[in-house]
Amino acid sequence: NYYYSAKAHAVLAGELPDATLVDATALVNWQRLIKSDEEIAFIRNAAKISEKVVTTAIERAEPGLRKNDLVADIFHAAISGVGDLWGDYPAIVPLTPSGIDATAAHLTWNGAPMKAGEATFFELSGCYRRYHAPLCRTVFLGTPPQEMREAEKAQIEGIAAGLDAARAGNRTCDIANAFMGVLKKYGIHREGRMGYPIGLSYPPDWGERTASIRSEDETVLEPGMVFHFMPALWMESWGLETTETILITESGPAQPFCTVERKLFVKG
Repeated sequence: NYYYSAKAHAVLAGELPDATLVDATALVNWQRLIKSDEEIAFIRNAAKISEKVVTTAIERAEPGLRKNDLVADIFHAAISGVGDLWGDYPAIVPLTPSGIDATAAHLTWNGAPMKAGEATFFELSGCYRRYHAPLCRTVFLGTPPQEMREAEKAQIEGIAAGLDAARAGNRTCDIANAFMGVLKKYGIHREGRMGYPIGLSYPPDWGERTASIRSEDETVLEPGMVFHFMPALWMESWGLETTETILITESGPAQPFCTVERKLFVKG
């Protein structure tokens, strides 16, 4: 922590010799796991801004457009908000890698122009009163390779399976395993985390760092939990991100907050 450094901890311990200092790093975040109705309303507002931001990125993307100019438009859309819903700065800056750069997560932008024949994924979120609703979509400039089309099909089918498994009483691992079961059918290998709780946050992360949508995590799902379900595919020469912020409901499958179509957006 930038403000609570190792030196600060040493000084605190030295000044309180009779106190027992206990690691409570995740204590508050675990209490935040189930959102109140007002918090869910704030996330819905953030989701409206997320839809605007992602739609702006897709509409503006074209060969020759400098990535920094695209990100400037993304920031404008995010901060101007939607109607009376003003936008705040998100906890993570726009992630917009293209081509080979999109084979890894969490890369930002540069001043290079976008190119035909490349995919770019947009990992973005609107922010309303510090609440987030991350949303990712991918755009391909030109004709995507067939292997990407097959991956798109698997990813979308897997997301549907994951949403159906994301029910109160099930576990976070059930979501991951449902998605992985579809990938296995398509012969696609993937490992690692596929989502995390989100809500109120400041930089450098909008995740809450508690439960995790992965095969090893057995956190029981309860109504009011909100996750960024992000089963991205990072392959050898391209990346494909299609993600949703989802709400665990009283009954039935999880409810996505956003309505942007789930597909690989292709611009010829």
